[in-house]
Amino acid sequence: MQLLIKNMVCNRCVRVVREELEKIGLSVSKVELGMATINLTSDTIQYNLIQNTLQKEGFELIENQKASVIERIKHLIINEIHHNKGEKPASQNFSDFLVKKIGYEYSYLSHLFSSVEKTTIEKYIIAQKIERTKALLLNGEISLSEIAWALDYSSVAHLSNQFKQVEGISPSEFKRNNLNTRLSIDSVKNHVSLV
Repeated sequence: MQLLIKNMVCNRCVRVVREELEKIGLSVSKVELGMATINLTSDTIQYNLIQNTLQKEGFELIENQKASVIERIKHLIINEIHHNKGEKPASQNFSDFLVKKIGYEYSYLSHLFSSVEKTTIEKYIIAQKIERTKALLLNGEISLSEIAWALDYSSVAHLSNQFKQVEGISPSEFKRNNLNTRLSIDSVKNHVSLV
């Protein structure tokens, strides 16, 4: 049986979900961002027990198709920006990538995402890119031009302008002042309205 799970954004989340499901006696065959596959050993599944166990760790079972599509959108974006999955060719824009991966028209995806998340997919992508930029700047291992290239910006100026719009300061000021104002990946949507 497949469980769709909200708020899974990193490898630690995958580990925690597996551990918590196994603690309550479930046989877990696979866990990845947004999903866990369990082997049922009996005909009855204790849905409330699973829900309560996951909620204690900040996760939530997804019960409907629309919520599932929204989580899939978020996971694809987060995987590409934060985990460098490389599934999206550099020449492909995010809208085409999402359509190909999810199988719905972009107008439907965009409307659904906006109606539930109260922000657009584009603003969500920008906010995630800015958070990734902040992480890479604080890490200090690559230059701003390398960051711009890695995050598919057309130029350093484009990245710098978006960064300043969201953060109120330039990337170089952020790095120079060593400001650690990073947000967790799953809380970025609350910050996105500034974009």
